Amino acid sequence: MAPPGSRSTIYDILSESSLRGRDLLSISDLTAVEATLILDVAAQLKQAKFDETQTLCAKGQTLAMLFEKPSLRTRVTFEAGMTQLGGHAIYLEGLLGVRETVPDVARNLERWIDGIMARTFAHQTVVDLAKHASIPVINGLSDHEHPCQALADFQTIIEHRGHAEGQKIAFIGDGNNVCNSLMLLAAKLGASFSLGCPVGYEPDPNVVAASTIDASKTGAKIVVTNDVNEAADGADVIYTDVWSSMGQEEEQSIRSIAFAPYQVNSALVNVAKPDVIVLHCLPAHRGEEITAEVLDGPHAVVFDQAENRLHAQKAVLALVL
Repeated sequence: MAPPGSRSTIYDILSESSLRGRDLLSISDLTAVEATLILDVAAQLKQAKFDETQTLCAKGQTLAMLFEKPSLRTRVTFEAGMTQLGGHAIYLEGLLGVRETVPDVARNLERWIDGIMARTFAHQTVVDLAKHASIPVINGLSDHEHPCQALADFQTIIEHRGHAEGQKIAFIGDGNNVCNSLMLLAAKLGASFSLGCPVGYEPDPNVVAASTIDASKTGAKIVVTNDVNEAADGADVIYTDVWSSMGQEEEQSIRSIAFAPYQVNSALVNVAKPDVIVLHCLPAHRGEEITAEVLDGPHAVVFDQAENRLHAQKAVLALVL
């Protein structure tokens, strides 16, 4: 609700949010209009970062943060975000399915707090939390999707490229959770998406199918190829991620061999547009999926991208809580 005497449009937007009380488990939960709303609010919150009236957005509200995986960006940005919005966050780990069932954790938390953010291994865990909790559940990362990361990514793309529509995003590497969310959001926003990955590491076919349907409506193109140069050709954005995520440590030696030709290096950057920007959701393994020369070079905007996790997630929190 807008504070008395305020003419700031952001509070009017928040008070009329169609996302209030909703879960965010997947980019598929959002329409293109709703995704754009989140990005618009994120941009306004970033611009007004030091405006103390932001503390009215989640005043008196509490977010439970459930972690099965360690985190730097997810924990700090959600906790700092709640503080900046006037709320409070509680960090919890080692609970889900250990001391109590996921449904019981959900049914307890809904009696005490206003929202749940979960960073889990299995996507079904966030689905079960949402099923059994009457309060909003936000997917902070699962093995299937990373929707908050994709929102921060597109906030960064819009900041540096001016708009999302018509951009070509080349994702180089594994068809993983980050890839899934980014592909889905690209299609909704009219950005073409090309994945260059090794054989056997393609994304979920259901995600490709859903993205292709949305892309047909927005004029975007979805391409999955094993040719890394085809994926990067003429790209406005090159994006990569680690070759082995948490929980895949036993596959590391096999993956290192399979992904070696898919390194983001200067030669690959030269295949893209001269003003290409390079993204990485971090942490990065210099010398593996990306060279230090590229990561620390003029095309990389990875720390702008990391900062935008804070602003995009604040927008989600302000709109759903």
